[in-house]
Amino acid sequence: MEKKVIYSAVQPSGNLTIGNYLGAIRNWVKMQDEYDCYYAVANMHAITVKQDPAELRRRTLELVALYIACGLDPEKCALYVQSNVPQHAELTWVLNTIAYVGELSRMTQFKDKSQKHAENINMGLMDYPVLMAADILLYQAQYVPVGADQKQHVEIARDLAIRFNNRFGETFTVPEPLILKGGAKICSLQEPTKKMSKSDENVNASVYLTDDRDAVIRKFKRAVTDSGNEVRAAEDKPGVTNLLNIYCAFKGCTVEEAEKEFEGKGYGDFKLAVGEAVADVIGPVQAEQKRLLSDKAYLAGVLSAGAERAYKTARRTLSKVYRKVGFYQGE
Repeated sequence: MEKKVIYSAVQPSGNLTIGNYLGAIRNWVKMQDEYDCYYAVANMHAITVKQDPAELRRRTLELVALYIACGLDPEKCALYVQSNVPQHAELTWVLNTIAYVGELSRMTQFKDKSQKHAENINMGLMDYPVLMAADILLYQAQYVPVGADQKQHVEIARDLAIRFNNRFGETFTVPEPLILKGGAKICSLQEPTKKMSKSDENVNASVYLTDDRDAVIRKFKRAVTDSGNEVRAAEDKPGVTNLLNIYCAFKGCTVEEAEKEFEGKGYGDFKLAVGEAVADVIGPVQAEQKRLLSDKAYLAGVLSAGAERAYKTARRTLSKVYRKVGFYQGE
């Protein structure tokens, strides 16, 4: 039976947090056996805000090495850099002609980034969702794994696919968001009502996949807890609930099991245990990433093979699109 297609991508900008690992990469690893997966480094999206070119190149390779270190198998999925497959940009142009300014200017990400980068409100920021739609539609993806807060981007990809299909005939698979069950939202260690962010200005708020063991444990020791000293999940205990969610995600246990484990223990012991659980998992990932980065030839080979595989699928879709819109492609 033919596998269903999944598409997902992460930008090589900023250090990834344990939230990115739990919410995206770890789930990608689980999906690669069950689905036909295309996983990209979204470097074209990254340049909608100013980047240092040398740093962008370095982060691109670091992200690829991280993907593999976390368990992605280049034999099982197409692992590639977005800019190495020119059809992403080419399909974006065609989709631009059926995307409306009103719907793009209402996108949450455009509003947020325009406020954060007021000195650089470029067309790329507004056009970002169209490029994202092209990313997804090129591979005829049935599913796009996203957090609940990212559904808006899949919705515009669906709208554009339906609009194109209605105007030019059946061309694109209409994608669906794959909201991952059981993945608790990982929140800031300093403001546990907010999502953990890789761009948080408070260094103690986020735990990065690049943090060494001492830094991880130090950040958890400084994590905000709540009044009282009972380790239990509750609406009025967002700090402790967040730490319990993190502990359970890294230890593979339920909240009830964790609450029982820490019964009668204070916050100090609990926070140390959470830090150690996280460090125990990300330490080996960091070591493997470092080993992979020392073998640039291997990584170049992986990306070349991944881009070739992605290119074949993308070219097939784009050729169909060009035919539908009336572009001459030779006899």
